[in-house]
Amino acid sequence: MDVTLLGTGAPAGLPRPDCPCAACAAAQGAQARAATALLVDGALLLDLTPGAAFAAARAGRSLAGVRQVLLSHPHDGPAVEVPAGLPQPGRVPDGRELALLTGHRVRAVALDAPGTGYAVTGPDGRRLLYVPPGGAPAGLEERAEPYDLILADVVGRPDGLARLRAVGAAGPTTDVVAVHLDHDVPPGPELARRLAAAGARAVPDGTTLTVGAYEDVPDVPRRTLVLGGARSGKSVEAERRLEAFPDVLYVATGGTRGGDTEWAARVSAHRERRPGSWRTTETCDLVPLLKDDGPPLLVDCLSLWLTDAMDAVGAWDDAEWAGGGERALGDRVRELAEAVRDTRRTVVAVSNEVGSGIVPATASGRRYRDELGRLNAAFANECEQVLLLVAGQTLVLRG
Repeated sequence: MDVTLLGTGAPAGLPRPDCPCAACAAAQGAQARAATALLVDGALLLDLTPGAAFAAARAGRSLAGVRQVLLSHPHDGPAVEVPAGLPQPGRVPDGRELALLTGHRVRAVALDAPGTGYAVTGPDGRRLLYVPPGGAPAGLEERAEPYDLILADVVGRPDGLARLRAVGAAGPTTDVVAVHLDHDVPPGPELARRLAAAGARAVPDGTTLTVGAYEDVPDVPRRTLVLGGARSGKSVEAERRLEAFPDVLYVATGGTRGGDTEWAARVSAHRERRPGSWRTTETCDLVPLLKDDGPPLLVDCLSLWLTDAMDAVGAWDDAEWAGGGERALGDRVRELAEAVRDTRRTVVAVSNEVGSGIVPATASGRRYRDELGRLNAAFANECEQVLLLVAGQTLVLRG
């Protein structure tokens, strides 16, 4: 079964008409995308968009053999003209299956937003799932066989991919291709990087995919360290890296700090950003978590872990520091680094990068700065990927 992507963009296309944003300005040439539409084996058209016939011609395809046109989502604006010779577009009711004379079977998948997803099984038995923009499959409870190909709004609804992974519908060999791409993410390397973190990829308009053929599915780094200064966007970046995966354990090392209203507001903002399927634990005891098997860990953050560790060894007292505190802290950092090296879990950790600014005025401040630099280096040494956030922009230091 072959699928030609006549378009891969959001319903308004990319760049959006009359949009002055930087992402739209950069979406030129090969980075420009028409509204998403799929041509399956030349016989089934999923979503009819303006200029579909010309898009097919540019891809070396024809719409002459199309026997069924299915719409997946409500279309705003004026009605799209149906090219001559094409059947009138329709929708399949949720849960119903449509059998085509070509041997394709199309089952309508219920969503949590207006629209319909389509699971298509080809004559060869290969299976694909197409999910419209802004939607995610609903009612997924039982285990499912993995699809060979998933085309979905990975950027806009990463939780939808997480739901599919939770029931096995998206497996290790499933090719996940992002469609309905909008100006939320700058096109080019940044889009590819974000999608790779979710185990997905993007392809240009006009690409033909052979369902079930081997693709170089992006390898999701198992251990990632995200560094950055205050309000650099490091926590958002860390959360984004795991939002397409189910059952994440969020490890908050800062505690609740009773009575501190500013801290409570920060904690609340973090909680509201997290997917509802994530669990939270408040602890600085990271080594046992790393040694246990389980779902991915998001540790936010190592700088607060270090504060707790330095409190425990008396690092703020010069006598205690010289009398064994420094050595005890070094042992704790080595134990943590070894646990990261040996862990079988997926780990994303956040830490502050404080060594590039003003030198602290106090000895304890300088001590903390130096030890955080050592901790970050030790942790980064055990990670496949290390990122640095500056002004909300991500720089890849490793991986």
